[in-house]
Amino acid sequence: MATVTFDTHAYVKKLKSAGFTEQQAEAQSEAQKELLSEILDSTLATKGDIQILKAEIEKVKADIEKAKFDVIKWVAGMLAAQAAVVATLIKLL
Repeated sequence: MATVTFDTHAYVKKLKSAGFTEQQAEAQSEAQKELLSEILDSTLATKGDIQILKAEIEKVKADIEKAKFDVIKWVAGMLAAQAAVVATLIKLL
């Protein structure tokens, strides 16, 4: 849960100076604080979120390295097959 630094007292004072009653200003202040907490909880990344993301990035990097190796193997295999085909064609001609 994210920590919200929200000066509810100053907010209540501003609302009261704008014509809100004490009860209305306090209710509005509490609602505003809850809304900010909810927004921050749903949009800010936590340390745990960042650790999960780092782990996923490392997994993707490892998958990319494995894919590179697989491509190199395929290219080398195709090169050998091409050389065999060329050698066979030369013998036939």
